[in-house]
Amino acid sequence: MLRRLSVSVVLALAVLTVPARAATTTYQAESAALSGGAAVSTEHGGYTGSGFVAGYTDGNKGRAATTFTVSAPADGAATVSLRYANGTTATMSLSVYVNGTKIRQTSLPAVGPWNAWGTKDETLPLRAGSNTIAYRFDSTDLGNVNLDSITVADPVAALPYEMETAFLAGGAGVATSIGGYAGTGYATGFTTPGARAIRTLTMPAAGPAATTLRYANPTGTARTLTAYANGLKAGRITLPAGAGWLTVTHTLTLRAGLNLIGYQYDSGDTGGVALDGLTVAGAGTLETRGATVPYTEYEAEHGTTNATVIGPDRTYLTQAAESSGRRAVKLASTGEYVQFTLTRPANSIVVRHIVPDNAAGTGTTAPLALYANGTKLQDLTLSSTYSWVYGAYPYGNDPAGGNPHHFYDEARARIPAQPAGTVLKLQKDASSSAAYYVIDLIDTEQVAAALTMPADHLPVTSYGAVADDSGDDTAAIGNAVAAARAQGRGVWIPAGTFVISARVNVAGVSVRGAGQWHTTLRGTNGKGGFFATGSGVQIADLTIAGDVRYRDDAAFDTGIEGNFGTGSLVHNVWMEHVKVGMWVDSGTDGLYVAGVRIRDTFADGVNLHADVRNTRFDQSVVRNTGDDGLAMFSQGAPVTNCAFTFNTVTLPMLANAVGVYGGSGNRVEDNLLSDTVTGSAGIAISTRFSPVPFSGTTSVRRNTLTRTGGYEPNWGAQLGALWIYADTADITAPVVVQDVAVNDSLHQGLLLSWQKTIANLTLDRVTISGAGTYGIEANAAGSATATGVKVTGATSGGLNNLTGYTFVRGQGNTGW
Repeated sequence: MLRRLSVSVVLALAVLTVPARAATTTYQAESAALSGGAAVSTEHGGYTGSGFVAGYTDGNKGRAATTFTVSAPADGAATVSLRYANGTTATMSLSVYVNGTKIRQTSLPAVGPWNAWGTKDETLPLRAGSNTIAYRFDSTDLGNVNLDSITVADPVAALPYEMETAFLAGGAGVATSIGGYAGTGYATGFTTPGARAIRTLTMPAAGPAATTLRYANPTGTARTLTAYANGLKAGRITLPAGAGWLTVTHTLTLRAGLNLIGYQYDSGDTGGVALDGLTVAGAGTLETRGATVPYTEYEAEHGTTNATVIGPDRTYLTQAAESSGRRAVKLASTGEYVQFTLTRPANSIVVRHIVPDNAAGTGTTAPLALYANGTKLQDLTLSSTYSWVYGAYPYGNDPAGGNPHHFYDEARARIPAQPAGTVLKLQKDASSSAAYYVIDLIDTEQVAAALTMPADHLPVTSYGAVADDSGDDTAAIGNAVAAARAQGRGVWIPAGTFVISARVNVAGVSVRGAGQWHTTLRGTNGKGGFFATGSGVQIADLTIAGDVRYRDDAAFDTGIEGNFGTGSLVHNVWMEHVKVGMWVDSGTDGLYVAGVRIRDTFADGVNLHADVRNTRFDQSVVRNTGDDGLAMFSQGAPVTNCAFTFNTVTLPMLANAVGVYGGSGNRVEDNLLSDTVTGSAGIAISTRFSPVPFSGTTSVRRNTLTRTGGYEPNWGAQLGALWIYADTADITAPVVVQDVAVNDSLHQGLLLSWQKTIANLTLDRVTISGAGTYGIEANAAGSATATGVKVTGATSGGLNNLTGYTFVRGQGNTGW
């Protein structure tokens, strides 16, 4: 964590039938049709039925398959939950087929030792009657998993996106008083301007989509709200009155990948309705944990290589310890390569890499060859300019300080379009001048064409900004912002790179680009970004590429910072090489952030600081931060009713994937968190740094922590993957930890410390698999209730209770 003090549309009505809760049926893998070397085994415990299916080994690659025959009562989309074991330390994969057609490649994260079992949900299209569901080890898969069973829910005709789980702000909230709603409630409170609901969804392709909104309007007269698609006004929606739950259908133009659909009480609307959910024709399924992303990730150690695989190693200050999965591939000699087979088409690549620094610490730049199916496409430019820091905290750029770390950076490039099945190869050619290259992973995606300027926006080029030159565009962009605000319009930054040398202040205005891969604002001398000074800010569809090369909290700029007031939105923004990705400060109430990528910062990824309320960071990826990936920092005033949801956070170089330091009623839910490095937990609930105590209920639900926890060298202390830390004060307000999986933690799976009181702690359905020391360690006073807490594979034992901490044990606890 950064340490500092400081169009009205006539719409048809239709009645939406609310399905009852789907029935489920379990099918055992050992009773399925097995082929290609897949075979029944009982070698490892914890399976259900009479055994499990093994044989998904490298020798059976391209052949092994388990095919289930399942029955569905109707056509529709069904949730299928695969129970599997992955005792490796890395995410593996299989291909999923329905009725002989490949649906997707599914990733299967590590879950601990081989007798630990996890689940992976898929939404699959079934037809009425008999179907086959097959899990195959195709040539592009990683295999090396065991299968226990699948559980299949009866399909439903459409999967609704529930509005009670949407982002609600401006007075909108959740209610349950009107009967007949779907899900767990509905959104209400659309009674004053600014009340809004924003729902994320994913689409397989861009284009117009029929969108059906289920609502209630018992007022006796037609009411209106304004619809938004990805932050742009789509038109006013008329919602006729009637009894019970009703529907209206309208068409929205959506993008491939993540979309935001919003309904808002704008000036001129009448509101007064309740919103239950929406369905969108052709929509896909969001990931059940972690961010839904447009790219495919390939780990280097799972590719084909003639070079050296480094790791696994978790020793601080080693390159392997800073690698995803703690392994990577080192290309040290001419002709060495690592290659990957694309499972989806791509026209872009991101390479997470290390190249050596120079003696001055200012960085080196070197080419690395990229081939497709054996033909060279181009050289990629890799650099150490924004990596390699030295010495003691806060870490400088002088190699004389010793102890180098923060080795990795990322390079991104557009490439000629490549179909699925293409073999992409990174090779050290004779012209590849670096002494060595370490490749950790690549991300590939199909980048869409550049967006076009909305009708009500002003282009920065009309105010003197020039793309792709070396001139400073800061003043021109600032002038465009001022003009747009005065005219009630938005700001458009077209495709190209624009240089900024200072922060651009924004309030009451929307700033949009042509897309993350098309519009770039490039900082200089550690400066450049956006600074919010009031309400109604929107920043979207661009990249902020900073010029921060080491940590200097006082001198350098954050990517996006400030007081966002009310009604603000940040989405589809890429931030890299900045001090902090986002620093959200006091006065912010109801900011929504979604679809963001934050990479390679020198302090936090995101920090919600002091009096921040009703703010949510959602569906985003944070990687390689210099401090906490995501933090809520109640300094001087509580962070209140805020949430980190459906994010993927990996490889913070210092501190935690998520840290919650005091505050009231905050949530950490549905995240994937992995590979912390030092002084770290996967999730820390802590009074450290914060004189503001906890109040309300802090919710930690449905998170998966993999290879987290770390050693704190300044204290000589081992920190757990999940760490409840009563430091400056007791923690006595309720903390609920529910449906959390802790896998392969470096030290304790759960640590309670430090000799103060931790009370009102609820542990419910927490699984700890493969802890490096104890499953649970208690070094605090107080008590917790524990139900369904299961520890397996803890090296030192299930429980180390140093202080006689009281665990009130319910049903289903094992292993401790």
